[in-house]
Amino acid sequence: MLLTLVIIYLLITIAIGLIAAKRVKNSADFAIAGRHLPIAMIITTTFATWFGSETVLGIPARFVNTGLGGVIEDPFGAGICLILVGAFFASKLYKMSLLTISDYFRERFGREVEIFCSVIIMLSYLGWVSAQVTALGLVFNVLSAELISLPLGMTIGVISILAYTLFGGMWSVAITDFIQMIILVLGLAILAVFAGEQAGGASAVINLASSRNMFHLLPEPDFKSYMFFFASALTMMLGSIPQQDVFQRVMSADSEYSATRGPIIGGVFYIVFAFVPMFLVVSALIIMPEQAELLIAQDPQKVLPTLVMEKMPFIMQVLFFGALLSAIKSCASATLLAPSVTFTENIWRNIYPYSGDKSELRAMRITVLVFSVLVLAYSIVMQGTPIYELVSGAYQIPLVGAFIPLLFGLYWKRATTQGALFAIVFGVVSWLLFILTPAGDNFPAQLVGLLASIFGMVVGSLGPQAIKNSRATHHRLVVAGD
Repeated sequence: MLLTLVIIYLLITIAIGLIAAKRVKNSADFAIAGRHLPIAMIITTTFATWFGSETVLGIPARFVNTGLGGVIEDPFGAGICLILVGAFFASKLYKMSLLTISDYFRERFGREVEIFCSVIIMLSYLGWVSAQVTALGLVFNVLSAELISLPLGMTIGVISILAYTLFGGMWSVAITDFIQMIILVLGLAILAVFAGEQAGGASAVINLASSRNMFHLLPEPDFKSYMFFFASALTMMLGSIPQQDVFQRVMSADSEYSATRGPIIGGVFYIVFAFVPMFLVVSALIIMPEQAELLIAQDPQKVLPTLVMEKMPFIMQVLFFGALLSAIKSCASATLLAPSVTFTENIWRNIYPYSGDKSELRAMRITVLVFSVLVLAYSIVMQGTPIYELVSGAYQIPLVGAFIPLLFGLYWKRATTQGALFAIVFGVVSWLLFILTPAGDNFPAQLVGLLASIFGMVVGSLGPQAIKNSRATHHRLVVAGD
């Protein structure tokens, strides 16, 4: 019965998405909803993009093992990212009326930087979307009592998302996000109240978490621990800023006010509401202590689904899986659309010049389809990788390769194309050296890459001017000597 209701829910969201697709008349409608979304929808769609499988399943699983310090990257870093976008980036980018974030790199630094940053951005989405696809497979596997295998469940999930994203683009994503976020917030809030009562009250849950030192935030007081802690916080806080999914929400707004305030409110709401799944997992340690401890040791991502399926009435099961599917589908649809639009606009158009809006819209839809197939294959290959790790690893690439060109391009007038190229090369190469060698065990690779990227930007931008000034000075001295 529960599986049937889930399938009906999927069909309803597909229908809503297809109805919204009627608004798509051109590539701008498909990519950024024609810049018509009000602030309420900007809030829900930014919140929805972040609140995915890792928030419901990955973060709680990590929280019970490592405490708040282990989830500094997400939700704290991820939520602060949205706040930073609204406060320091949204206004400047919104005024430029661009289709993708890579369009900015082209306008500011030229084609080479556009292509390099586009590739970096697209690669980062593999891990993020795979986390959502993995969670969809897990949902169908659990609901069918393992009759539906994880790969088959992943396939069903991808098809259900693709059904409306392929046709409606950002319009379908935004409208389904709006509805799904209402279901998500109400469902998890009611579930938390019910679980708290089963556990003996919210105070009992909080006391247990406190007694197990789960609220401990800071790492061990040594240099290495603090560096890795700091690097984890920066990964999503800064690495998620030069991303197409965030940029799409900014550019989809109906005004500069919506573009700047929407991400800030969405980010604050995300950080606060991310504590609800953590509360639920700690409740499970009271409601079913032995089983929860066993699952935490073996596969902590299954604690919440098991709690709901075995210890809660049918209506609570409906609420939980409705909320979970809402979180996964809203996040997955956004992260399928973003790299596809980036590829079409910033890679494909450099190979095949613009030949009309209809052909560009068709190319975007084909790319969504192809990327979906690639993500599904990648998810099946990566099966067994924890959801939190899939997400956190995804944003190291844009952190070391694309963030500094964006930041310095907006706020440093002396930044040059050579500086941007140096920043990309220095950042990515340094990061890879630490990732692929034992050095990465002693110092965080993403922090090395970020520092190298800053160095590359400064040297690449100021170096030629310094050489030019030096030559001019030398020439004046020679002339004066003569």
